Amino acid sequence: MAFTSERFDKAIVMFDAYNQNDPHLEEWNGESLPKELLYAQRMSERLKRFLPLGPEYMKLAARCQHIGRWEIPRNTYPMDRKGYLQWRNSLKAHHAKIAEEVLTRCGYDTDTIEKVKFLLLKKELLQHHPDTQVLEDVICLVFIEYYLEDFAARHDDDKVVDILRKTLKKMSGKAIEDAGKIAVSEKISALIGRAVTEKP
Repeated sequence: MAFTSERFDKAIVMFDAYNQNDPHLEEWNGESLPKELLYAQRMSERLKRFLPLGPEYMKLAARCQHIGRWEIPRNTYPMDRKGYLQWRNSLKAHHAKIAEEVLTRCGYDTDTIEKVKFLLLKKELLQHHPDTQVLEDVICLVFIEYYLEDFAARHDDDKVVDILRKTLKKMSGKAIEDAGKIAVSEKISALIGRAVTEKP
């Protein structure tokens, strides 16, 4: 089901315009694109494949999942586990605030806005809310398809295996099945195999 309402189209344009300001660029298909703009487009594309008949609020949440992420750099918080969690919580609140402002300007009702914010804030644990699970599945699939190779190149194998193990635990059976269809290098395939078979 395709959403072609004026407010939906306007929201997508506004989300993308905001992310166009990301100063961090990523090379893709011969172009240098704002990192979070490209990420948002990848989220939408993966959600469309994963859940073609997903509700409108889910499509909105996927598109703005990282909106304005560069505005709160990781190094503004302590570089330890506690600082990382504080940073992540600040980001979630930041994304939700921007999304609420955009969706309000686009004429969305309170119920839809709250559903989008709920997903961005991740208020319920995985497996306890089906919408949260879908968004997390899409996030994990996008990571595996587009960002895992680079992550693995920057970290030692044991750390990558640990991250993969945690990633797989977050995913539903359907998402894991879809992940198996993603083309990866021999190295990544081996690391995924370790994550599945080795005990932590």
